[in-house]
Amino acid sequence: MTRGLTIGEFAELTHLSVRTLRRYHDSGLLEPDRVDPFSGYRYYTAAQIPPAQVIHRLRELDVPLAEVRQILATSDADARAELVAGHLRRLEAELDRTRTAVASLRQLLSPAQPPEVVLRAEPARLVAAITGVVAHDEVLTWYADAMAELDAAVAGHERLGPPGGQYANELFRDGRGSVLVHRPVVDPPERGRVRPVELPAAELATVVHHGPHDDIDVTYGRLGAWVVDHALAVDGPVHETYLVTPADTADPAAWRTELAWPVFRLTP
Repeated sequence: MTRGLTIGEFAELTHLSVRTLRRYHDSGLLEPDRVDPFSGYRYYTAAQIPPAQVIHRLRELDVPLAEVRQILATSDADARAELVAGHLRRLEAELDRTRTAVASLRQLLSPAQPPEVVLRAEPARLVAAITGVVAHDEVLTWYADAMAELDAAVAGHERLGPPGGQYANELFRDGRGSVLVHRPVVDPPERGRVRPVELPAAELATVVHHGPHDDIDVTYGRLGAWVVDHALAVDGPVHETYLVTPADTADPAAWRTELAWPVFRLTP
């Protein structure tokens, strides 16, 4: 019979602490090959080294214990890989949320520069557009699908300016609201969800957001403060114009988005 490895020897071979191995045993993740009934000493085999290291890596990725057990119990390699991939996708989403929060906090905690707000009169325009009522947490996916459909529909039409979007205030206040994405083109087509839509004239308070949208909420907040400070009130949905987008350049620092609110003056 092959000599069993003591828990100390097994710890040295796996680079896992004795305390960690005991915790894996107590939680049912990694049972020793045998436990001496008189001394209580745990003994392991060399074949248990890879599973021990797999468990360690999974726990480093914060995979829940139940999922670790499921992964270890799955004999099919493709099924195991998909279980791990699903957790990695959740981690990536969490990292995106963390990165967004960090970017916003850096902006908020840095000395606030007065935003370069421009007031301008926007004339009525006829555009090719897609509209929908969307939940706030589904806006990005809806936008990507709608913009792809819009671009396909207006292919071959002369473009009159950059694409844009309008987002109802209810979307931010209540978590669900109407959204419109558009492209100004000559002779807007009607195809699929795409329709010619006339955007009404508006008085806009505008500011340009530089870079990716991770901290765009900070720019919106500063625009909102400027509007209040200048005795103006918001009168309609948020307007965004995508001046420089990922389709134009892969450099996020070069992206530019114009943010605008329709406004009216509270005092003469």
